[in-house]
Amino acid sequence: MRVLFVCSENRLRSPTAEKVFSGYAELETRSAGTNANCDNAVSRESLEWADTVLVMEKSHRNKLTKRFRQSLRNKKLVVLGIPDEFDYMDPLLIDMLFRKVPPLLGLRSRD
Repeated sequence: MRVLFVCSENRLRSPTAEKVFSGYAELETRSAGTNANCDNAVSRESLEWADTVLVMEKSHRNKLTKRFRQSLRNKKLVVLGIPDEFDYMDPLLIDMLFRKVPPLLGLRSRD
C-alpha cells in the first residue's frame, strides 16, 4: 500500500509520519506539503502514486480537493486531525500517529 502523508510545509508532521511508518513492510510512504514554500510540494504525480492520502488538518484536505480533484478520484483521503504544534519526531506526535494511523490502514498497532 502506498501512503502519502500531507501537512503544510513538509518539515515536521508529514516527514515524521513518513519516517515512522516507513518501517512497515506492507507500506511505501512519502510525504508532501500544501504551502507554496514547502520543502516538497504535493503534485498530481505524488497523488496518483498514492493509494491513500492522510492529511493532518481539514485545511489540507480542502486545498487538495480544490487543486487536485481529478487526481483524488478513487483515493482514500482522511483527515488525521493533528494540529501544527509538534517538532519533527516529537514523541507526542509519534504517539498520536500510532494511535490514529494503523486502524485506518488495517495495520497492527505497535507493541
